[in-house]
Amino acid sequence: MISNNMTPGERHATIALASIMSVRMLGLFMILPVFALYAQELPDSTPTLVGLGIGIYGLTQAIFQIPFGMLSDRFGRKPIIYTGLIIFAIGSVIAALSTSMGGIIIGRAIQGCGAIAAALLALTADLTREEHRTKAMAVMGMSIGSSFLLALIVGPIFYHWISLPGIFWLTAMLALVGVAILYLMVPQPLISSLHRDTEPVPTQFKRVLQDTQLLRLDIGILLLHLVLTSLFVVLPIALKTEISVDKHWLIYVSVLIASVIVMIPFIILAEKYRKVKSVFVGAIGILVLSELGFSYLHHSLIGIILMLFLFFTAVNLLEASLPSLVSKIAPADSKGTAMGVYSSSQFFGAFIGGVSGGWLHQHYGISAVFAFGASLTFIWFLLAMTMQKPSHLSSHLLNIGQIDMQQASKLNQCLMQVPGVAEVVVIIEDEVAYLKVDRKLLDIDALDKCYGNGV
Repeated sequence: MISNNMTPGERHATIALASIMSVRMLGLFMILPVFALYAQELPDSTPTLVGLGIGIYGLTQAIFQIPFGMLSDRFGRKPIIYTGLIIFAIGSVIAALSTSMGGIIIGRAIQGCGAIAAALLALTADLTREEHRTKAMAVMGMSIGSSFLLALIVGPIFYHWISLPGIFWLTAMLALVGVAILYLMVPQPLISSLHRDTEPVPTQFKRVLQDTQLLRLDIGILLLHLVLTSLFVVLPIALKTEISVDKHWLIYVSVLIASVIVMIPFIILAEKYRKVKSVFVGAIGILVLSELGFSYLHHSLIGIILMLFLFFTAVNLLEASLPSLVSKIAPADSKGTAMGVYSSSQFFGAFIGGVSGGWLHQHYGISAVFAFGASLTFIWFLLAMTMQKPSHLSSHLLNIGQIDMQQASKLNQCLMQVPGVAEVVVIIEDEVAYLKVDRKLLDIDALDKCYGNGV
């Protein structure tokens, strides 16, 4: 019988690891709403360098995150996570001590080199049973989203109190808090193994990269983070002309709360009533309109607030929808590889958004940044319109223990006959059966019976 509840140990480990992810991402995100303002005071600052400073972490993060995850398979999860957190802290200190854009850019690049996300997810998988992996990963995802929302609110407040160098020092301290949480609260896994639902498998990259439906989602998350990062290259400057910096947080908190409230019914509509594609495409359309609106209304405080509301409503919907779509579309045993490519695309998007936003701002002004974003998101809108209607399937894992080929074949046949099961991949060496299921149709009793008989 499959347990429906996490054990206290699983809950404890998941919350601790989500906290590490949260404090690290909070440190990264806090500078977004204030970096462009501080950079104006530096003697060697240009808008292009401001964009590079904001986005450079995305380049190094994208380059190192998959290798860090693979290294954790070889050298252990915790040593790699410790290393990543220390690298992140060193980058933060370099940025805090720097009095030039060049020094801050180097510090930000080093921050991104501490790319521990893949290793954290792998350790989460080591410390949770297969049937509860989806819950654990959902908690990790929520910790990142919450960090982003909190960072936009507290970033301007801390900037008013301690300026940007103080935020970088705070970021270094948060990384050390992550080290303490890992040491004191996260147990050493008894066994570390490859988890195809959370980790990339090198032999599957070709398969994932040739899937045009997954590529549309990879392009989508790249463009989403491109426009998100480019927004913060110029938005703080536009806001500063309308309202004092110490009040920026009031704009962000009101807009973010309103956008989250509005988002919830659409998430329910998408999942409960199976309108995923309609909500997804609609959110991209709203994103296009908000970028167009910014290009014309960034001189007006009311205009900025209205467009920010539309922008973050769309962003929140898309950030919730995109990982779900990857999970629905990716083959049962390739979800980790698909998510690895997806995450790398996200960070490359942040880098391109920072650099392009800064360059456009320097040469053509603020309106050009938003017009460029509107053009790219319109292309994404067309790509999304032509995507296949996604299936309403979810990943489901079963720990099958040690079985032979004959037992695996028998289990595969049995599972495929269970109502609601659409795909089964039994990997003997992983001791896991990877399933894609329709949870509305899934017969849990039949699954339990099959699982017991098959193993």
